[in-house]
Amino acid sequence: MKKTVAIAITIIFNIAIDQITKIIARLNLDPGKKIQIIGDYLVFIRVENRGAFLGILSDLPEVMRTIVLSILPTIAIIWFLVHIIRDEKMSRLMVIGVSFMLGGGIGNLYDRIVYGSVTDFLHIDLGFTQTGIFNVADMSIMAGGAMVLLEFFKNRKKNTTEEKEVDA
Repeated sequence: MKKTVAIAITIIFNIAIDQITKIIARLNLDPGKKIQIIGDYLVFIRVENRGAFLGILSDLPEVMRTIVLSILPTIAIIWFLVHIIRDEKMSRLMVIGVSFMLGGGIGNLYDRIVYGSVTDFLHIDLGFTQTGIFNVADMSIMAGGAMVLLEFFKNRKKNTTEEKEVDA
């Protein structure tokens, strides 16, 4: 029960922060207008993304876009949610990472269903590299993915060390 409550709080927190920032962006940023926050390094620029990451798949016919960007993600979200609640062996870091990813995924899915597009408004340009335009849900997904990868490599290293000890 405690684990389920922690998962719910983490997911709801990520959705709430995402949706609050998107509401602020929709109310205060005209589409396409740049607002420099830290020079060209951090810029607010609102775009409505009808596709996936960087607008990929935005040219798909409406029915296909709905299937690929709304129905399949909904199925994946439900599957992952059930999996992290039921899996008693999953590490705390893995549960938190997947919860962040679910919160971000739900935040973007909500936008697609309610608004027909995802509101993106952050852009970082470091000169030698830059991001696409993204939102807080995308940051949750990336942070969660980093946690999952960290746990994966941590376990891989642990398993390799244990195998060497058994062989010795």
